[in-house]
Amino acid sequence: MSLPSPLPADLWDKTPADVRAAVLALVQSFEKRIADLEARLAQDSSNSSKPPSSEPLHVKRQPPRPRTGRRPGGQFGHKRHARELVPPERLADAIDCRPGRCCRCGDHLHGDDPEPIRHQVAEVPEVRPEVIEYRLHRLTCPRCGVATRGRLPAGVPRGGFGPRLQSLLSVLGGVYRLSKRLVRRLAGDLLGLSISTGAVAKLQRRTAEALAKPMEQIVAAVRSAPAVHVDETGWRQEGAKAWLWVAATGDATAFQIHRSRGAKALEALLGPDPGEGRVIISDRFPTYARAPNRQLCWAHLRRDFTAMIDRSAGGEVVGQRLLDQSRWIYTWWDRLRGGSLRRSTLQAYVAGLRRSVEHLLREGAGCPCEWTATVCRSLLEAGPHLWTFAAVEGVAPDNNAAERALRHGVIWRKLSLGTASVMGSRFVERMLSVVETCRQRGRDVLAYLTACVRSGLEGTPASSPLA
Repeated sequence: MSLPSPLPADLWDKTPADVRAAVLALVQSFEKRIADLEARLAQDSSNSSKPPSSEPLHVKRQPPRPRTGRRPGGQFGHKRHARELVPPERLADAIDCRPGRCCRCGDHLHGDDPEPIRHQVAEVPEVRPEVIEYRLHRLTCPRCGVATRGRLPAGVPRGGFGPRLQSLLSVLGGVYRLSKRLVRRLAGDLLGLSISTGAVAKLQRRTAEALAKPMEQIVAAVRSAPAVHVDETGWRQEGAKAWLWVAATGDATAFQIHRSRGAKALEALLGPDPGEGRVIISDRFPTYARAPNRQLCWAHLRRDFTAMIDRSAGGEVVGQRLLDQSRWIYTWWDRLRGGSLRRSTLQAYVAGLRRSVEHLLREGAGCPCEWTATVCRSLLEAGPHLWTFAAVEGVAPDNNAAERALRHGVIWRKLSLGTASVMGSRFVERMLSVVETCRQRGRDVLAYLTACVRSGLEGTPASSPLA
């Protein structure tokens, strides 16, 4: 047994064998624990699931790209992008500007140019709320003496704010992530509107109620999709820990705030059997392991391979070779989406890559770094879940769609620190879901929200956000 360095040699020689064994075991335990803690401290967004926003300033950044020598801005041959001119029927006014004299000889000019140069200037008029007063007359019956009050017309809210204004204030909070106090101030500064913070909260609750049916339609569309990207992030509800979940497809996205990060939350989002009839694209979080059809996110796997290198505990070579091999996946995937690679060719390429990756994983499973060996063994057990994207149409090799959709919720959480009530969580869920789905389908968010609020006031069903 080797001598622990701080102990004198003569003292170590006098120590009984069983005590030496106990000391060495304790030292090895401490060394392992210290190595694990150092590896944790070295984690960042490049080698773990930590988001870039959580990193302090001193964390290493991606190396700068080498200079190309080209001037900044659009390059030669770049297609010019210009703001489209507003058609004549939508102009507020058209002013003809004719020259009075020739710019060369000074002679008087007359007539019209059949094709004048069109220069349009967009301006915002002074915005003031349009206030409509409803006078409810109370008339007394000459026969029985009972006073009867007139009723508001159908679709007129009982409160003091119309459906479009309610939707606008909800968009400021739910899309642009303004706090209720900032919404109140903005309404006063830009609209000249006097409104309390409590009234803003009440209008947002009413908007959430108006979006209940559209939310059900979005969830149903997500559950029926053949492939769905799923992810989750931390949230705070009523001061307690919760989770914001997202399920994203090509044309619909559903959000949900749930107390659990486990199977109950996944079932609430995707139905009693989350894996039935669909492929779930996700990271390696254990909750998703119950789904029979999965695609593990290769973007997360690349971070794991980078972590193998950064740990410097014996897994560097395997991690580097796995990282190099994984680059081919994105090269081929970009070519497939661009139309320069057929799926049958992709499947042939992936078959060869799979053999190489599995060989490296078996090599890594025997690595002296326990963390690297554990990751490699788990990926070997995952087996076909690494390669579903090559076999199934519509399945991507990464979970970037869910992470991009979740980013808006993450920023909302950082600004608001969560929600103070269950109804506040419903507002977050439904606004995020409806806004993201409308944007995926190219729909006007404010116009759709206004239509939903107006339908709620009139007692008619709201139109589907999937139309």
